Amino acid sequence: MAKLAFLGLGVMGYPMAGHLQKAGHEVTVYNRTTAKAEKWAAEYGGGFATTPRTAAEGADVVLSCVGNDDDLRAVVLGDEGALAGMAKGALYVDHTTVSAIVTRELGASAAASGVGWVDAPVSGGQAGAENGQLAIMCGGADADFARAESIVAAYSKATVHFGELGNGQITKMINQVCIAGAIQAVSEGLFFAMQAGLDAKKVAALVSQGAGGSWQLANRAETMVDNKFNHGFAVDWMRKDLAIALGQAKELGISLPVTAMVDQYYGDVQALGGGRWDTSSLIQRFRKLHDMDI
Repeated sequence: MAKLAFLGLGVMGYPMAGHLQKAGHEVTVYNRTTAKAEKWAAEYGGGFATTPRTAAEGADVVLSCVGNDDDLRAVVLGDEGALAGMAKGALYVDHTTVSAIVTRELGASAAASGVGWVDAPVSGGQAGAENGQLAIMCGGADADFARAESIVAAYSKATVHFGELGNGQITKMINQVCIAGAIQAVSEGLFFAMQAGLDAKKVAALVSQGAGGSWQLANRAETMVDNKFNHGFAVDWMRKDLAIALGQAKELGISLPVTAMVDQYYGDVQALGGGRWDTSSLIQRFRKLHDMDI
């Protein structure tokens, strides 16, 4: 069992930190809103700190799941950042979906302090975090990954090492690209079925059994038809992730035309007031285009 710090208690981080505590680790949490950290400590029996530095002091491993590149820099760097409190030989494991650029930047800062770094973005959404069934894609040195893998096993169903630092983030970008294209296809198919007068749920149940099946079709079709978009991963967050993916693609000199198109469609959903709807809300764009209730 290890002494851990967990920074960021959003819809993902809160249950992830809980799994670590329940696994027998000694966990201290930090959150920008201290009241949430206090609530977590009361619920799980761990500790809480009022700065990333004090949370990280004495920790074998510090983990984080925050919002974006700037949020990650804020909890890592500076006099009150986690690195200032970490001892040489400690390990930082970051679950935030951020750019490969900031991952490598902060990894270099950590290395200069004798601290290892693993980028470990996750897939599986809020339900996956709550049920301890996340897929984790990692980048970093072999020895650092081996240490991280044993810790994150508390909430992982699959943890895979993809090589050097930053490669975990690039794998997560690929994951988001695949999700975006799949949800757009499901949206088109379901709307097509509804406009043709078919029972869209029945169509989805059948198509899911064949070559047209997908996780999105099997798990989101019914709620998409019913105008229910409260599955946790918001359109605002998806646009952040797609912007990272499109930026990485530009750096590599490649185009992602479907991703770029779907990103703009998510912009249309935001304009409808759906920034906090989950990503399956792409179908609402079709309803609006055809003057239907949304």
